[in-house]
Amino acid sequence: MTSEDPAGGPRCLVTGATGYIGGRLVPELLDAGYRVRCLARSPGKLRDHPWAGRAEVVRGDVTDAESVGAAMRDIDIAYYLVHALGTGAGFERTDRDSARIFGEQARAAGVRRIVYLGGLTPAEVDERDLSPHLRSRAEVGRTLLASGVPTAVLRAAVIIGSGSASFEMLRYLTERLPVMVTPSWVRTRIQPIAVRDVLRYLVGSAELPREVSRTFDIGGPDVVTYLDMMRQYASISGLPRRLIVPVPVLTPRLSSHWIGLVTPVPPAIARPLTESLRHEVVCHEHDIARYVPDRPRSPVDLATALSLALQRVREANVTTRWSSASVPGAPSDPLPTDPDWAGGSLYTDRRELPVGASRSALWRVIEGIGGDNGWYSFPLAWAIRGRLDRLVGGVGLRRGRRDAAHLRAGDSLDFWRVEEIEPGRLLRLRAEMRIPGLAWLEMYADQDGWGRTRYRQRAIFHPRGLLGHLYWWSVSPFHSIVFGGMARNIARTAAEEEAARPPERQPAP
Repeated sequence: MTSEDPAGGPRCLVTGATGYIGGRLVPELLDAGYRVRCLARSPGKLRDHPWAGRAEVVRGDVTDAESVGAAMRDIDIAYYLVHALGTGAGFERTDRDSARIFGEQARAAGVRRIVYLGGLTPAEVDERDLSPHLRSRAEVGRTLLASGVPTAVLRAAVIIGSGSASFEMLRYLTERLPVMVTPSWVRTRIQPIAVRDVLRYLVGSAELPREVSRTFDIGGPDVVTYLDMMRQYASISGLPRRLIVPVPVLTPRLSSHWIGLVTPVPPAIARPLTESLRHEVVCHEHDIARYVPDRPRSPVDLATALSLALQRVREANVTTRWSSASVPGAPSDPLPTDPDWAGGSLYTDRRELPVGASRSALWRVIEGIGGDNGWYSFPLAWAIRGRLDRLVGGVGLRRGRRDAAHLRAGDSLDFWRVEEIEPGRLLRLRAEMRIPGLAWLEMYADQDGWGRTRYRQRAIFHPRGLLGHLYWWSVSPFHSIVFGGMARNIARTAAEEEAARPPERQPAP
C-alpha cells in the first residue's frame, strides 16, 4: 500500500459512519493502515465509538455540496455508504442528487477512487420492474460510475451479520413463529454474504488499479431460498423444525406490516427488504476475487455466517446494529435550554428522590434501562405505547439495546436515541416515536450538599401545533403513574441491587 503523503497511509473519507456498515468499516480501515475521515450530520453520535480517537470526524451532509467538498480535501478514497431509504416518496430523487454531488466533489478534489456498496439486481429483469429501493441503488451506482472518478460498485444481496436488518428479520421470524404463513418470496433464490466478507471487499477495493471502474457482484458460496435460511437458522439455534406455508396473497406492502408486527424491523425498512426478494438475486460473476483474493474458508458459508452472528448476539457483543443509523425524519433540533429558551411552549415533568445507594449503583440502573430491563414503570402502558407507535409507522419498543449494560452517544434504545451521556451522571434520550412534537427524557445520578445520592428525572416536550398541546394534556394525567413510578422504581432498584452485592473484600493488614 503506497501513498504520496509521508505522514501516513492513504486517507479515506467514509460517509454513513453512524450506520451499520460504515460503523464497522472505519475500524477495519484504520487497522489496515488507512487514515480515516468521517462525514456525519451529527458528529456527536460517533464520539463514544471505540475507534473515535483514531479517526477525524467532520460535520456535513451528502446533500450539501459545500460540506462534501470541504470533507473531500486531501482524500484518496471516498466511500459512499448512505441512502435516503424511508425518507418519503422523493427518496429516489434525494439519492440521485446526493450521488451526483458526491461524484462531482470527488472529481473536483482529485479523489482517486470512489467505493460504493449497492444492491444486487437481477440481470434478466427490466429495471423499471424492480422495487424503488433496488432501482435507486442501481441508479446511484451508475451516477457514481459516470462521475469521472474510478469507481467500484459492490453489489450485495442479503447481508448476514449480528445486528443487520436482514439477520434480525430472519432471527425474529424464525424464533417467534413455529408455524408461519409466509409470502411466496420465501422460495426465491438469493445469495447471502457474511458482513465480514463485505467489509473485506470494501477495504480491498481501496487498492484496485486505477483503470478498474465497474460493478462487482459479491456473495457467499451458497445459493439458497429464504425458506432454506429460516430452516438453517432454526437448526443452528437449536429450535424445532419450523412449519412454513407459503401463500401468494401477501404483497410486499402487507409483508412489511406483518414483519413489523413480529420483528423489531419497522415497515419502512422491512418493505424494501421484502421487495428486494421478489426477484432472484444471485451473483453472475466473482471477478472481485481477481483483485481481492479469496482466503481459506472465505467467503464464509451461510451456516458459518449465521453461527457467528448468533454467537455475537448471545454474547451481547454487537458492534453496530441496523438501528445505528438515525430514523429517517427523526427530529434533530437541539434540546431547548433553560431558562432562556424562546422557541414557544415547553412542557416539563420533573421528579427528584433520595436514593439509599451510591451514585455508582444508581448509575448502573440508569445506564441499563430499556431493552429487556424495561422502563421501571407500568409495563403495560409502555407496551401499548410501543404498539401504537408501530401501527402509525414508528419504530416501537422492540429495537432494544445494542449492549445489555453500556450505552454510547447515538445508540438506539427502544423508541429513544441516546443524545447525550456523561458516564456516572447524565443520560439524555431523544424520542424517535411518532408524536406531534419533540421530546426528551433526562436521568441524573446526583448528590446533595451532604454527599447523599439523589435521582433526578426530567421529561421535556416541545409541542408542534394545536395537536401537540392536545397530546401533552391528554397524556399528562398518566405522568404520575409512568414518570413517577419510573423514578421510584429506579431509586428502589438501585438500593436493592447495592444491598444484594457482596461486600468488597478488604486487603489483609
